[in-house]
Amino acid sequence: MPKISTRGIEMPASPIRKLAPLSDSAKARGLKVYHLNIGQPDIQTPQVALDALKEIDRTILEYSPSSGFRSYREKLVHYYSKFKINVSADDIIITTGGSEAVLFALMACLNPGDEIIIPEPAYANYMAFAISAGAVIRTVVSTIENGFALPPIEEFEALINERTKGILICNPNNPTGYLYSRKEMNQIRDLVKKYDLYLFSDEVYREFIYTGSPYVSAFHLVGIEENVVLIDSVSKRYSECGIREGMLITRNKELQKTVMKFCQARLSPPLLGQIVAEASLDVSEEYMQEVYDEYLGRRNFLIDSLNKIPGVYSAIPMGAFYTIARLPVDDADKFCAWCLSDFEYEGQTIFMAPASGFYTRPELGKNEVRLAYVLQKDDLQNAMIVLEKALEEYNKVNS
Repeated sequence: MPKISTRGIEMPASPIRKLAPLSDSAKARGLKVYHLNIGQPDIQTPQVALDALKEIDRTILEYSPSSGFRSYREKLVHYYSKFKINVSADDIIITTGGSEAVLFALMACLNPGDEIIIPEPAYANYMAFAISAGAVIRTVVSTIENGFALPPIEEFEALINERTKGILICNPNNPTGYLYSRKEMNQIRDLVKKYDLYLFSDEVYREFIYTGSPYVSAFHLVGIEENVVLIDSVSKRYSECGIREGMLITRNKELQKTVMKFCQARLSPPLLGQIVAEASLDVSEEYMQEVYDEYLGRRNFLIDSLNKIPGVYSAIPMGAFYTIARLPVDDADKFCAWCLSDFEYEGQTIFMAPASGFYTRPELGKNEVRLAYVLQKDDLQNAMIVLEKALEEYNKVNS
């Protein structure tokens, strides 16, 4: 039998989706499963976007330009200006989701064997994209004890060598919900400038910041304009995960030309998705405020509920719609699987993402889970009751 590639063997399974078969089996047994494992919002997509989809009157669903429709990119310029991110339409490349933006950025900027530094826990697919690009992930560890703040910048610098090509951050952060401060962003800027590194900054959650702290984009940092690659997506802010529309934004002209080669090789980003995403830029401020208020309320309820469960601890996330919680179990992977395969409470169970999948080091995250507060408050309330009952029973069985 032919052998599977080393790259394929090294590719990690998604911690967000790998327990899906157990969830399917639980549903087949008639259980209600509360999905806190994946960042799939249950908020309705804006009506203006749905109307645009219904009103498509094209007779040919053609290829779009490899960089995306110019009309869409020009409207995005106005959107970004509201956040004091000053770019031109030519700085923006439309991609098939933020995922492709990360992948193309790494493939365009790194040679096989080159290294990037990432604070962990980190979005699990970053590891998959790095393996796809032949890159090597080096990590610095943030901890739940200080709310997953940026690790000391000296730890980043200690990892830098001749193969280091960049730093990758997510701000606000998935999976922790942490928001990097201006001081922390300036520390990253100084390091990027000192060693002439790329700064890959995933900023898809900028609409969801729940503190008085400012949103500091990598594009706000002075002196590294040519080094910054901003990653963005419409999936979360408009609840449009399925249309697969993202953006790669950079002022680096040579990098733009290089990324475009990969864009041309895959031909074009999704046509129908661009139509929907462009229409979404006309969404009302009322819609955005309602969505924000809903997530803020869910965050407050979830964190309060988690910290009332004996032995459970979660820091207060400052952005996005995730938190990492520490549970009183010895192995969160086993516990999460057990919840789906062996446990129920009044016909219900809970689906969580084991946090070990968001770390590269196997000893980390063993008693942590990532929870996405993407359910209505009534469902969140029931899910927290189920979690507390599950912990009680699991620890009795395994004591």
